[in-house]
Amino acid sequence: MTSSLTLVSHALCPYVQRIAIALAEKQVAHDRITVDLANKPDWFLAISPLGRTPVLKVGEAALFESGAILEFLEDTQAHPLHPEDPVERARHRAWIGFGAEILADIAAFYSARGNEAFEARIGVLRNRFRRVEAQLGQGPWFAGARFSLVDAAYAPVFRYFDTVDEVADFGFFTGLDKLNAWRAELARRPSVRAVVGADYGDRLRDFMRGRGSALSKLMDEAERGARP
Repeated sequence: MTSSLTLVSHALCPYVQRIAIALAEKQVAHDRITVDLANKPDWFLAISPLGRTPVLKVGEAALFESGAILEFLEDTQAHPLHPEDPVERARHRAWIGFGAEILADIAAFYSARGNEAFEARIGVLRNRFRRVEAQLGQGPWFAGARFSLVDAAYAPVFRYFDTVDEVADFGFFTGLDKLNAWRAELARRPSVRAVVGADYGDRLRDFMRGRGSALSKLMDEAERGARP
């Protein structure tokens, strides 16, 4: 693939992180542009039909939707991250989709305003992670010894909880030994660590506190309790 690649991103977008991790694992040279989704420039709206990140510019073409971009990278770049077996490859794609559902559940969790809705979202996430735990083997990665696109997709999922865990222990990962080990391995992976800025945690904290949600209130209470 000879066309120049530019990843159009947002500082907090987990779907951007998926693509950036895959690019790093594949050792693909690329440029990266960050846009403000609260003030979307016209050039971005012209190439992103849904007004969302990521977008991957391939020469003069623009690709959107993270799943399509991941598949494009698999089709065109070296160092494949999908398994060769068609059945396993389809299973991996399905669990990447399941990861997208978890991301939607996380958004519902940090946006839930009433306590009843908040507790319900906590329960949904606990059940989601129990299902993922049941798919894991001996590790260290989703499919064993080989890092795959499933790992790239779940690293941004777990990164949210580095911040959420500072607020309280909601029991999302209680008793899930394999999943906890996988989460720890992903947090140490150089490609995972490198795809967000040093201010990512502060940005995410500010974003969630500004939601006016049940979690926002807990974050405010935790900060007041931490003050001398």
